[in-house]
Amino acid sequence: MTKARPRSLQWVLVRRLILLQAATLFVFIGLLFVALFIAQPRLVVENEAALDILYRAVGRDADGTLMVRKTEELGDLRQSYPNLWFVIRDMAGQVLQEGDVPAPYLEKGGDLLQRVEGASLLFDDGGKLPDAILRNVDTDAGRVQIITSTVSSRRDDGPLDVQIGINIDVARDLDGKTAWTEVVPMIALLILCFLLPIILVMGVTTLVTAPAVVRRSLASLISTADQAGRIDIDNRAVQLETEKVPTEIAPLVQAFNKALARLGEGYDQRNRFLTDAAHELRTPIAILRTRAELLQEAPESARLRLDIERLSHLAQQLLDRQVLEHAGGALEVVDLVAMARTIAADFAPLAFEAGYELAFETAVPNVPVNARPRQIEQAVANLLRNAIEHGGGTGTITVLVNAERGLEIQDEGPGIPAEERERVFEPFYRLRPRSTGAGLGLNLAREIARLHGGRIDILAGPWRGARVRLQLPLLDGGRSAQQSVPASV
Repeated sequence: MTKARPRSLQWVLVRRLILLQAATLFVFIGLLFVALFIAQPRLVVENEAALDILYRAVGRDADGTLMVRKTEELGDLRQSYPNLWFVIRDMAGQVLQEGDVPAPYLEKGGDLLQRVEGASLLFDDGGKLPDAILRNVDTDAGRVQIITSTVSSRRDDGPLDVQIGINIDVARDLDGKTAWTEVVPMIALLILCFLLPIILVMGVTTLVTAPAVVRRSLASLISTADQAGRIDIDNRAVQLETEKVPTEIAPLVQAFNKALARLGEGYDQRNRFLTDAAHELRTPIAILRTRAELLQEAPESARLRLDIERLSHLAQQLLDRQVLEHAGGALEVVDLVAMARTIAADFAPLAFEAGYELAFETAVPNVPVNARPRQIEQAVANLLRNAIEHGGGTGTITVLVNAERGLEIQDEGPGIPAEERERVFEPFYRLRPRSTGAGLGLNLAREIARLHGGRIDILAGPWRGARVRLQLPLLDGGRSAQQSVPASV
């Protein structure tokens, strides 16, 4: 089954915005078409309007002479168009003209112009002569031919004269009815050709501008996501900011903050329970130790005391692990070389008793680090105790401080397999099930290193046994002298 790919909110918004714009444009054009179809307006241009007014004003006087009556419409027309001119001819040859008529329009037309119902006239004279309109109509004076124009010339009317004419002739059947089966597809094609460039321009514009707008709109959400990504176990009480979060996302952020609060409360309750349990265990363990010491010397008594010590050590590690969760206080400048030398000396008797030799080496005279001394001592002690317990009971355990502020502990035992080098840091994980350890020492040591901004790694190399390095951050401004100072304990 193919896993669904996560969708980008930004591009979803862009695509939907483009589709919305296209749909809106189609709906607008559709509504406009419906309105025009219902209203069926008659579009009249200026020349046609003038011709209609002249048509109603044409007449004859008492002598039968062709004349133009002075109507109110004609007066308004002359006032609106001072350059109005016209030529009126009847079938008897009478000619009536007014205004500055261009010479080509004064010439008598042929039979064709007498027979047509109407026509638009245009002379190709360098664009100087104006367009005119001709119509043969029946008036009160009989059938006459009217030629008129509302302008005298293009040059006199201004630097630019734009005229747009639209002539639509639809297909008709033999009975004169409109062939809608042919007309509708062509109208749809024309509308599509008209809208497609607009949609493309709008789509490209949206594609260019919308991502920037969306990113800017979601900037606060991205900032909130970065803030959420920095939350870990050490600062689980942090709450995400909601002031700048979009209104639609605010409920999700608030729910996330409430979930963090519930998790933090549950985590604290669990820690308090474990701490109280570790404290409570110390009392019965102390009683058992006291009673075991009163028993007569026997193999069973020695094993019992060993088990009690193991149980006591486990309770102490649990308590240390929980106390570490609430560790605080300022860091101190500590000499890692002096600290390691002191711890090695303290563990020397324990190492000798277990069958080891203990050596201490340092590549530098001093290594200043920022640390909480008690915690670092505990981490090093756990590493040494782990080496004594799992080093095989023979060979040398070496404590080494290198020039990079790293403290290494190496034994000559069976070592740790490569595939187990991460699992041994898990709580209660034991490499050998019958080991006497509780599986908390390495986990506690790594947690201490993490709280100091450092790390603990199990190194790989040609040497025999396990080699564990505790690496702490460099102290600003501190540089140690590079020299070898071997020592033995």
